[in-house]
Amino acid sequence: MTAKYSKDHEWVIVANGIATIGITNHAQEQLGDVVFVELPAIGRQVAAHEQAAVVESVKAASEVYVPVSGEVVEVNKELEGDPALVNRDAESGAWFMKVKLSNPGELDALMDKAAYDKLVNG
Repeated sequence: MTAKYSKDHEWVIVANGIATIGITNHAQEQLGDVVFVELPAIGRQVAAHEQAAVVESVKAASEVYVPVSGEVVEVNKELEGDPALVNRDAESGAWFMKVKLSNPGELDALMDKAAYDKLVNG
């Protein structure tokens, strides 16, 4: 499973038509200590680039955009009780939501790791 990345600093890993989505390590570093995460409702239909969640840190609140369209089929309830998990494991255990893809072709517009690293590191 290869991760894809959005210009809005979200990552996506797809398995069996389900996209697991979270924020990148870069986004987490910019936010600082995460203190609250608001997740979307299960069953919500989302469109690519739509705001689907909110993450708040001691520095700021930031929207989390969904990079692909589909239906939210699962959210990471662990983040509600332990939002700091985002600081410890942003690109793995601290995923935000799982979305059943309605248009897998949207993945083609996302970046691979090398392109994303170039975006954030110049």
